[in-house]
Amino acid sequence: MLNQISNPNETPIDSIRSDFALAVFKVNATDKKSISLRSTQPRLGEDIAAYGFPLNGILSDSIKVTTGNINSLVGMENDTRFMQVSTPLQPGNSGGPIVDHWGSVVGMATSVLGSKFADATGITPQNVNFAIRSNVIELFLQSRDIKFESSVPQAGAPPLSTADLSDKIVPSTVSILCHGKPMAQVANQTPTTAPVAPTTTVSPPMSRGFQSLTNVDVIGFDYSTLRSVSSEQCSAACQADPSCRATTYNKKEHFCFLKNDAKLLVRNYDADANVASDLMGSTVVSTFTIASSRDMAGGDYLRLRNSSFIGCYLECEKDWKCRAFAYTRKKNDCWLKNQTGRLSVKAGVDLGVR
Repeated sequence: MLNQISNPNETPIDSIRSDFALAVFKVNATDKKSISLRSTQPRLGEDIAAYGFPLNGILSDSIKVTTGNINSLVGMENDTRFMQVSTPLQPGNSGGPIVDHWGSVVGMATSVLGSKFADATGITPQNVNFAIRSNVIELFLQSRDIKFESSVPQAGAPPLSTADLSDKIVPSTVSILCHGKPMAQVANQTPTTAPVAPTTTVSPPMSRGFQSLTNVDVIGFDYSTLRSVSSEQCSAACQADPSCRATTYNKKEHFCFLKNDAKLLVRNYDADANVASDLMGSTVVSTFTIASSRDMAGGDYLRLRNSSFIGCYLECEKDWKCRAFAYTRKKNDCWLKNQTGRLSVKAGVDLGVR
């Protein structure tokens, strides 16, 4: 569902900035076929369609389709994880596929500009909607070793009509209901984008004023590394050390990094973090998603030798042209990329994507 979230400490731009959460559900339906992810870059102005179940409990239970175009290949504030679309979206569209007219997923519906943007700027937005790009979904699935199909529009193949496209997409799209406040109680809320924040759970397991962050990595400030430990052991080690102010736990490698400070948080589906509660107000949440043992072909425009991972990240962060970076650990090489491409598995490479 597209939600409206309030935070009294937000600045006007913070309150309309877009973020997202991805989740995977296992559906016990053998008659459902998967929809392939498009592996090539969509085009500006390309015709697309959105499928979903908007305004559940108010409109009919049947699936709905809206059509439009890709308005921009990036989201708000040049966030390359998103694209802007003119396909009308409503609460209940969130999580639904945005497909091209060959039947491949180019994005997933996430958010719209609504009343908060109007209140903050005095401008009433007209059909400004956002979707997570398919390459971000691909990165999410690859980081969890979840199999998926990819496709490329065949050269010369005519696009499908919306009716023929619906015949292909509707059987693969299901409604997932989250039980909570009835839709009738939120029907009058104007949808807007959610503020940037990592997935957060207030501790336990740590009792010394820490906050637990899922799928988040704390960048820098390492002073000790523990190997072959559990997440609980990582938390306990930090809890027992007065110098420890944050941790990053690598879930795949079972490494624990103890840190004496925390300033920058990045999304990393291989990691969980703990940060001292009094530091949370001064931390910055990056727009990058980090993945280990992943690379991305093409787009290289600058090579930096004898770099560090943090140095590579910072070079990409400050360069407006940089949309992704690849850091090779063995050679300490940093490759800055001005476009995103197809992901691949590559040992020894850390990939960052805006």
